[in-house]
Amino acid sequence: MSSAKGADVGLAGLFPGKVLLTIDGGPPRIVALGARTDEGVKVLAIEGGTATLEVDGKKRVLRVGQNVAVQPSGGGPATAVLTADAAGHFYAIGNINGTSVRFLVDTGASLVSLGASDARRIGIDAARGQRGITNTANGQAVVSRVKLDTVRVGEIVLNNVDAMVHQQDMPIALLGMSFLNRMEMQRNGETMTLKKRY
Repeated sequence: MSSAKGADVGLAGLFPGKVLLTIDGGPPRIVALGARTDEGVKVLAIEGGTATLEVDGKKRVLRVGQNVAVQPSGGGPATAVLTADAAGHFYAIGNINGTSVRFLVDTGASLVSLGASDARRIGIDAARGQRGITNTANGQAVVSRVKLDTVRVGEIVLNNVDAMVHQQDMPIALLGMSFLNRMEMQRNGETMTLKKRY
């Protein structure tokens, strides 16, 4: 039996008798109740808004948007623990206004940034935002500045977060400084712990 030792497992969605999982930053995939993935992640139960998974021989109960690396803080500040991919990038499955989103942690981005299709999927009307132009790695881009009701990563929930919606699609949403500057960020080798400061 293969083991998901060190695997980063995120719960991206729940359906009757099935869950939508992301494993090690890969694309979301449907896994049926009772099934085990090639990485050794087994779906034990689906109840209400949670799924019980067996990961590395341990039972983990996850809500949509949480990763298996999330550790309950026991009354302290809300935290999320992220694991780097092979290239050293940190990804997180989170949600915006209750809709599941995959983020790349980007300290070079001033704001949380979304592509046009992600914004539509979440139900954000970019036309109501404040239009502007931003400089990106690919040159200048037309954007709309908007406020997000909630952004959640692991246990951390922030309200009223400034964000930018691009007119084009983006391969992934960016978790920028409008979220990160409200965190204590601690990097320890392959893991990064985010702790909510306020």
